[in-house]
Amino acid sequence: MAGEAKGDAVASGQAGNAKNLVQSAAKVFAVLRAFGPNLPELTVTEVAGRAGLDRGTAFRLIHTLIGLGYLRAVPDTRRFRLTLRCLEIGFAALSANDLPGHAEPLLRELVPRVADAGSLGVIEGGEVVYLQRVQHGLDRNGVVRRPGTRVGAYATALGHAILAFLPRHRQVEHLEGVERVMLSERTVTDLPALLDRLDTVRAQGFAVSDGENAFGLRTVAAPVLGTDGLPLAGVSLTIQSSRQSIDAFVQDGLPHLRRLADELTEGVRLSLGAIGVRRAG
Repeated sequence: MAGEAKGDAVASGQAGNAKNLVQSAAKVFAVLRAFGPNLPELTVTEVAGRAGLDRGTAFRLIHTLIGLGYLRAVPDTRRFRLTLRCLEIGFAALSANDLPGHAEPLLRELVPRVADAGSLGVIEGGEVVYLQRVQHGLDRNGVVRRPGTRVGAYATALGHAILAFLPRHRQVEHLEGVERVMLSERTVTDLPALLDRLDTVRAQGFAVSDGENAFGLRTVAAPVLGTDGLPLAGVSLTIQSSRQSIDAFVQDGLPHLRRLADELTEGVRLSLGAIGVRRAG
């Protein structure tokens, strides 16, 4: 709930159809989001300022939320605070599943509309371990990446997207942890070249592979960051090369990929790490 509630509410309204936005509901959530870890108690005036509301509206909404049990007055002050009942708002999302469970419906929204496959994976011992995979049609080409499948991180856009945001010594550790073999004529196996590649990926925020992992496949990938700012996982979108050129795919697919990675990163942040991944071993 930290951050400027007014800005968040406006952004939310712009993201969808403004005609469908119920302003009164948006204002209620603006009041709730005015509170945060560093601002657990607020006055009516402070709520109004942070929520972008006039004082009278803030006063009425605060007392409505008190009646519903989501706010309470702090004794002997003019301040208010959230109640534990607010936990029920997010409990369903938190208890629904871990990160792969949250990623699966988001990937399905993009496959096959935007890509032929979408994946969530992590790095373990120099390999990408696929935790979630949604694909359409690629199995006809003999490309199967079921949950649990392992592929050398050095040869995948998904691996590059995760590795690029790790400290250098951990990058080297992972890259030297597996035998680097040519998976296609475009696979990069030279360590200095791979490290240069990771620097580029980190600078631009995403990784691209054009037939380097499997001939005829094009992939864009981005990291999902944990609460410590380090990559917790990565997500990727893949198409068959006959569908689009690599430049067209990056242009069309990257905005969808960024939103996917940002939504999962934000979910991890808002859950204070409760949404995560189960590591093998």
